[in-house]
Amino acid sequence: MKITVKFGLGFAALWITYKMILFYTLTGEAKYNLEIPILINVMCLLLSMAFGLYVSKRRQTSHTTALDDIKSSMTAGVPYTLIISVFLYLYYTSIDPEFNRHQLAESEIQLDKLLDNPDQLKDLKSSNAEFEIMTKDEIRSQLKSNQQAMFSAKSALTISLLGMLILSTINSIFLTVVYRKLVFRNHFFRDSNSEVLDK
Repeated sequence: MKITVKFGLGFAALWITYKMILFYTLTGEAKYNLEIPILINVMCLLLSMAFGLYVSKRRQTSHTTALDDIKSSMTAGVPYTLIISVFLYLYYTSIDPEFNRHQLAESEIQLDKLLDNPDQLKDLKSSNAEFEIMTKDEIRSQLKSNQQAMFSAKSALTISLLGMLILSTINSIFLTVVYRKLVFRNHFFRDSNSEVLDK
């Protein structure tokens, strides 16, 4: 197994452990706060790719192109993304299904407040031509259907997959530039015949 893949798997296991600790220790509204878990998730993804690419380049015995380095860092990012996305699907379907129910209930309360306000309802209808010919109950029904689709395990799976794949691509490009221009700028690779400077 490639070292980059090991880092991806290791950091995925680390974040899953952290998420489960939060599940068993947090209570009240704190358990519904996603800002810190998301931030740590992003950091774990970046660190898995950064450490994986660093160790991989330290072990190299010959030149690599920038594309090779991007591919190498992605071999840490993609496994991390897949494991975390599947975990989140299982988490919201089996471990903590109450989370999405709570989020949906909160959004429905806010929706009812919006629709019960004549001025806000008027603004909503003017912002969407389809709503202009619909009654308040019809608008509520359609918006609630959209919310139910958004607060679902399948939605979490899709969003996490797409989001982290995009972020992995951005990270891989960023790390490749930093490592090639700064960290490994004057690094020598040794093979059985000669030493060459990695530029």
